[in-house]
Order: sequence, then C-alpha cells, then structure tokens
Amino acid sequence: MIRIDNITYSVAGRPLFEGASARIPAGHKVGLVGDNGTGKTTLFRLIRGELALEGGEIVLPPRCRIGGVDQEAPASAASLLDTVLAADGERAALLAEAETAQDPARIAAIQARLADIGAWSAEARASAILKGLGFDQAAQGRACADFSGGWRMRVALAGVLFSAPDLLLLDEPTNYLDLEGSLWLEGYLARYPHTVIVISHDRDLLNRAVGAILHLENRRLTLWSGPYDTFARTRAEQRAVQAAEARKQEARRAHLQSFVDRFRYKASKAKQAQSRLKMLEKMVPVCGPDEARRAVFTFPEPGELAPPIIAMEGVAVGYGGPPVLRRLSLRIDQDDRIALLGRNGEGKSTLSKLIAGKLAPSAGRITRAQKLRIGYFAQHQVDELHLEETPLDHLRRLRPDEAPARLRARLAGFGLMADQAETAVGRLSGGQKARLSLLLATIDAPHLLILDEPTNHLDIASREALVEALTAYPGAVILVSHDMHLLSLVAERLWLVRDGAVTPYPGDLEAYRRELLSGDGAEKPGPGAGAAATGAATTGAATGKAASGAATGKAASGAAARGRPARPGREALAALRAEVRRCEERIARLAEMREKLSAKLAEPALYEAGRADELAQWNRKFAELEQAEHRAEALWLAAQERLDAAEAG
Repeated sequence: MIRIDNITYSVAGRPLFEGASARIPAGHKVGLVGDNGTGKTTLFRLIRGELALEGGEIVLPPRCRIGGVDQEAPASAASLLDTVLAADGERAALLAEAETAQDPARIAAIQARLADIGAWSAEARASAILKGLGFDQAAQGRACADFSGGWRMRVALAGVLFSAPDLLLLDEPTNYLDLEGSLWLEGYLARYPHTVIVISHDRDLLNRAVGAILHLENRRLTLWSGPYDTFARTRAEQRAVQAAEARKQEARRAHLQSFVDRFRYKASKAKQAQSRLKMLEKMVPVCGPDEARRAVFTFPEPGELAPPIIAMEGVAVGYGGPPVLRRLSLRIDQDDRIALLGRNGEGKSTLSKLIAGKLAPSAGRITRAQKLRIGYFAQHQVDELHLEETPLDHLRRLRPDEAPARLRARLAGFGLMADQAETAVGRLSGGQKARLSLLLATIDAPHLLILDEPTNHLDIASREALVEALTAYPGAVILVSHDMHLLSLVAERLWLVRDGAVTPYPGDLEAYRRELLSGDGAEKPGPGAGAAATGAATTGAATGKAASGAATGKAASGAAARGRPARPGREALAALRAEVRRCEERIARLAEMREKLSAKLAEPALYEAGRADELAQWNRKFAELEQAEHRAEALWLAAQERLDAAEAG
C-alpha cells in the first residue's frame, strides 16, 4: 500500500498541498486528475523523493521499485531493442555476472534468478512492447539516434514498461502516441500486475485502464472508486447537493438576519431577536463548491463559401521520392467534420499538409475555393513559439494595428487571461501554450480548420471546451487525434489512410477500435520506413462526396452494408471456444515443464566440472521450451482474437 499522510508542500510561497492524504492499495490502477498547475507532477516528484516535504509523510512498501518516464531515450548508437533490454538493470547485471562467475553455487543462483525474472524471454517481451508502441521489426533494429525526440520518448516508455517496476508513475503517456499506440497502452496498463498511477486527461484511458481516480483539488487529495465517468458523475451530483445546501442555508441566514434587524431594539421582541442572533453565530457555514474556472475557446466565424471548398483529382504527393499518397480523388465541403484514421507512418500528416497547402502535389490537380482561408495546428507549432516573448507580443506581430484591449479580448477568448497575457511563453504551462497556438491558427477566421493532435497538454475541462467550440464552429474541420472521445463527438466522416490511399472507412469509430485491437488491417510500416514504405501502389481512392459520405462515424448501418460477415452460428462459436481451451491447456502443460526444468537448472551440482555437456543439454531443453511457449502463446492469442471477433460480429 502507498500511504500519503497529511502532506504539506509549497512552491515559491504558493501552497500546492495542505494536509493532503490518500491510501492506494497495492496493485491498484489509479488515474491522477486535477486542473493544470495544481501539483500533479509535483506529487510524483514527492513520491520519488526528489523533493522534500514540508510536513507529513509518504510511505511506500519496502524495497519498492519506482519507474517513470522523465525524458526521451538518448540518441545513441544502440538499437531500440537493446535500449529497452538495458532498462532492466537486474537482468543486465546478472547476465554480466554470469559471464565471469566461477562458483557453482553462485552460478546456479544466477541461473535460477534469471529464470525467475523471465530473462530468456526478455527479448520477445521487449519486442512486443516496442511493436505495441509503433515500432516494427525493422525499426527495432535501428539505432536510437535515427529517431526524433518524440519517437525516443516512446522508446523510453517501452523501457520502463519492460522493466516492470512495483510502482509505475506515468505523466501524460499518450501525448507522444498515436491512436493505435494509445489503445494498445490502455490494454497493457489494465493488465499490468503492479501498482500504476497515471496523470492523464485522456478520458478513454481513464475509463478503460484504471479502477480509481485520485482527485487533486483545493490542495487536498480524494480517492474515488471507479473509472473517470463514474467519478465525474458522482462528483457532479455531490457538488449539486452541496450547492443546494449552501443556498438553503443562505436563505435561512437571510431570514434570521432580517428578523434580528427588524426587532432587536424593540422591547417586546428583543428576547426573540437575541435568540436568533445566537443561532446565526452558531450556524456553521456550508460552503458551496467553488465555481470551476470556465475553460473556453472562441473561434472567429468565417463567411460561407460555395461547395466544394477543396476538390482533388488524381493527386499524388510525397517528399521528392516515391509518392507517399497517390490517386487521391477527394472533396471537402464547409460543413464537413472529418477524422483521419490510419496507423502511424501511413501518411495522415502528409495528407493534412497537402490540404493545408504546405505540400505541393507531384501529380493530379487540386482546386480550392477563391478566398479560402485555412487554419493549421500541429503539435510542433507549440514548440516553435518564441519562449522569451509574451502572448501579447505574438498577437502584436500578426495584428500590429489592433488596440491592446482587442488583443487581450482575443486572448481571453482562448482562456488566456490578464496574468498570462504578459507572461513570457517559456513560463506558461503546456496547456496554455497549446491555447496560444490554437489562437494563432484561427485568428484569420479560417473556413477550414486542420487540427493534428490538438488535445495534447489540454486538461479535461479544456478538451470539453474544445469539443463545444468545434461543434459550434461553422467551418470545415479535419482531425488527427488519439483522443477517441474528441473524435466520437466531433467527427461525422471517417477517412482511412492506408497503403498510399485515402478511402472512406466503412464502419464507425468503435468498429475501428475493435479492428486495431484484433490486429486486423495492414501491417504498420514503422517510423523509419519513409516514403518507400508508405508509397505502395494504391488499391483505390475516395471518389467524391457521395462515396466518402458513407464514412460517417455516427450513422449506424447493418453488418451486410459494412461488408462484414454474418454472425457465426452456435456450432462455430463452440468450436472456437474449444480451440481456446486447448491452447490454454497447452500453455498450462508447458508451464509445468518450465517449473521442472527451472528446478533442475537450479541444482548446484549441475555446474560442477565435468558436467558441461549435461548442462548444455538442459540449457538447450530450456531454450526449446521457451520457443514452444512463445508459439503456444501466439496460437492462444490468435484463437482468442478469432473468438472475440466472432462474439462481437
């Protein structure tokens, strides 16, 4: 159990924690939530012992190993796989010691411990984690230095997951992941065998991967049982009751005070007035809930243009080599809400840049409406802000003739109030920087707004405000995001970017989620595949509004209309369930064999001089067993996925 007892801590005289307490049972998965700037990351540093408490204590289990991601993996010559394997310090140390150990008893102890920690299957586990986070086999063999900082953050995340600490502390882990990686992480954390505390503003992760919410508010901690939606609903009900009690007490107080004011100096009523005055003095105030800071986004409204605002015919685009996307025949109208789906590296950002006019087509024709204005937001733009300048300075550069009051009003429309308006950007939070970048992207009232991962660094209230703003926005919206909640509420059409083509997705978002989790669809090319990998010959393209209109994420249609097979019958389901049982029985038998072989390899006598051949034979058997286990697990996973797909079909 993690015990947080009555802790107090301040930063620059501003208290972040005052008498905060919480108990987190071992093995629990907990989401840590709270407004930006309330101290969530600081709590992680206090748990790790990097900061000294001013009062109270944080008690961890004995010999508790803590893991987290503070920075990207170094840009070294080591391969991604070797970098992840090195994250397990115990395994690396034991393997190094095994090379030089002479004492048979110590060698036996080393081998037994290596078997206990699964050292011989480590490479397969590390590879599986890297694959889940977006690295194919070819990418796993490449040097870390070949990848950008965002990709090396994924490598660092893979390393800490592989090392399997007793307490896993993750701070916004999905910020550097695409939709596919985020879905994989949800499942991985839900199955993680130890305690997890994750700071996140991703509602889907907080609903699927955790079983409790630790809420930081008013410098106190409150642990709520259940996923995020349960927490939000229960807290809203609690706040409503609290507000009603406060209103009732205020009305009662006003009534008593009115009586006192009228009769305290009237002899016949003085006694009653004094009695009511004492009642007022003894009344314990019921404080209503603090009104939450209203998160806002105010997009300027564009004028209306005749449709289509963009039309493509036979377009190809790339970066000087083979086309990344080809044969694109697409249409965008001003009332469109389009989400771009596809695995990382397939070309979603390339398509966004093409539509935005930041990439020129290498073939085909693009027709844009006259006077079309396009707003483009991508995460890298947040990193390109001038850190030494203020938000007001950024606006003055774009609107030098506007009055300061008008510039401040623009900032306030994006939740940047007077204090932030004249604060250097380098001192703003990630969410405040994202708000500023969104303001700069929309300042010209664009008819088409392209948003590439807009919710990174935004808290939950800000994400909800962004949904409201996009819903009310009268222009077209194109979204690339790992935030399924945002996509489900905003997107009305789904385009799938795959194998160099862009086509309407025939299902809804939930169908796409099931497809990703089942492993269906084209294999991800990996971040290092480049244009050659993503420029494969297209098998088709979206052809106009009528074709792409079928991609709506909100319209329901039958299995036949979506091209899915009919639900299997009882006999087929029974056969699939029997196959899963057989696979599970095979895994159980192999586990028994592992125990016997591990016991044999732990015998000190086996490492005596003259028994080298026998030892080699047992090691070969153990290696063969591990290979058999990998095959059995792969067969079980495939069988389970077929069963899940059939039951959901």
